[in-house]
Amino acid sequence: MAKAASKNAKIKDLKAAADAKNWTKVIRTVRSPKTGSYTFKESIVHKDKIKEHIGQ
Repeated sequence: MAKAASKNAKIKDLKAAADAKNWTKVIRTVRSPKTGSYTFKESIVHKDKIKEHIGQ
């Protein structure tokens, strides 16, 4: 018989899932100065700082 998950573990998982919803993956195109080709830069940013990150 399998062990039952403790109540504290379930609450911890719910908090982590709620916090994870505040983060967003941002993908930017960056042009290479040497070749002129485009590359993609991916980063994980908090949802409150997306506009600051894109403006860089």
